[in-house]
Amino acid sequence: MTACAIEPPSTSGADGVPEAGCVITADGSYAARLAPAGDCWFPERWTLDGPEPYAVPLPGNQPEEPGTGVQPMGDGRVLIHRPSASRHLFSLLYPTGPGTGELPLGAVECPEPGTRLALLPPAPGGARAYALTSGPRSSAVWLVAGGAFGPERLAEVPGRCSGGVWLDGTGRLLALDRELGGRTKTVVVDLERAAVSPLLQIADDSDDRLLLADPDSGLLLISSDAPSPGQERLGWGVLGSTLPVRFPECLRLPDCVVTPFAIQPGQVLTPENCAVGLRVDGAFGTWVGVWRPAERRVRHLPAPEGWLAGAGVWTPEGVLRLPYATRSTPCGVSTLTAARGNAGATEADGETEVTGPDGNAGVTEPGRTEGATESDRTAGVAGPGRTAVPAPTRPAAPTGSRPPAPLETRAPAPSVTRVAGPVPARPVPLQQAPLGRLVTN
Repeated sequence: MTACAIEPPSTSGADGVPEAGCVITADGSYAARLAPAGDCWFPERWTLDGPEPYAVPLPGNQPEEPGTGVQPMGDGRVLIHRPSASRHLFSLLYPTGPGTGELPLGAVECPEPGTRLALLPPAPGGARAYALTSGPRSSAVWLVAGGAFGPERLAEVPGRCSGGVWLDGTGRLLALDRELGGRTKTVVVDLERAAVSPLLQIADDSDDRLLLADPDSGLLLISSDAPSPGQERLGWGVLGSTLPVRFPECLRLPDCVVTPFAIQPGQVLTPENCAVGLRVDGAFGTWVGVWRPAERRVRHLPAPEGWLAGAGVWTPEGVLRLPYATRSTPCGVSTLTAARGNAGATEADGETEVTGPDGNAGVTEPGRTEGATESDRTAGVAGPGRTAVPAPTRPAAPTGSRPPAPLETRAPAPSVTRVAGPVPARPVPLQQAPLGRLVTN
């Protein structure tokens, strides 16, 4: 069991520790980040669902330390996580006229050596926030905001866990990448029942992780070394499908690290048409890639100047919104509208299909308890929320791997072709669709 204890809320302040980057709510309404002020850092909330994006600074009595975590809530408040030695303090920040209000939520103590605590990605709905503690032998999911009595431990998971991907629109099913017995597989935690069940296993001797999931379409982005032992590759599958997991050749970019960060929502029953935003890091910089499973090609687009790299959100209509900050525009959002090309016109058409040891994809239906039999497995999915693909080695890139020319950030990025198509008025909840086999190709 992970050795962590709960402390009640306290009104006494504590120095925190800030974590660079930008976190966006599940619905794209708000974002939060640690903004620089000279040599100091302070929390900042961005409002993204209005006519123009704007930032609200939320400075405390003292500057924050590097390592502090922030996360926007659905009501516009910002959760702040301040680690200090083995204590992790949580508070909600909100603007109060010229100042900043702070509501202490309590603290989590993690005295066992080697135990880490990190905020999980924003949950659907935005009313609750969760954290993951990972110890040498077990991990635990904590409710740190939105509960009645401060931090609350919800579920214990044997093994060391990382990542974190929400599988449904209610914030009940959470996928975690669990390292156990020298291998990493994805499991799903039912937070309502405090039950753990296997979700992704492509091969017995492979490391399989879940990177992203879209509850509307069931599209899953995974990372696995099953098709190429010793080398992680990006792949995709569909929750509830009988097809195998696929590993497209077009996602293997020489001398680059490719990390998916956003999936287009609202594409019910058509996962192959979902656009996926990719962060591409090469020897010459960072740029944006856009890929759809049906097209089997990656479109390379310049990132806006000052992009908060790895942050972005798709609209159901196929517009990718990328937050950026520059000296002249401290709070901006650049938009890219990805063209939908010919599914048959591809730059790299080859795909590798991988199924599980029993001929299935390796993904198991959420709700099956630990120790489910081989016949209970129906489909497989992989991909770490934190693992870049391929492995993060960056030798000198060839001339052909230069990033696209920079975008002008004062105006939205030029569109190619707006993706047309109706948006379903009522997306089908993930838990209503039966899970099937997961195929890789």
